[in-house]
Amino acid sequence: MPLELDDRGHALENEYIYRRERELMEKLKAKISSENLSASAMNCPKCDGKLVETDFENIKIDVCSACTGVWLDAGELAQIAHHETENKGWFSRHFG
Repeated sequence: MPLELDDRGHALENEYIYRRERELMEKLKAKISSENLSASAMNCPKCDGKLVETDFENIKIDVCSACTGVWLDAGELAQIAHHETENKGWFSRHFG
């Protein structure tokens, strides 16, 4: 009889540990996903508004939601210039 109680005690203990580890893993996953979201949301260098990635002629650019400033990542200005020279746009007329 005492052996059955020991087995039941171990089973309950294992179940508790499993349940607790699962809860901790879910909390950790939620924390990591919230950190990823906050890291991807960048602030505007000018006004600290939020930068929103938009599509301009199939080129991803960042536009501030507050001051509507446009911010370019590395290589995006070259892509815009190349696109404009092919299409004879305003950018190539002024900077080409």
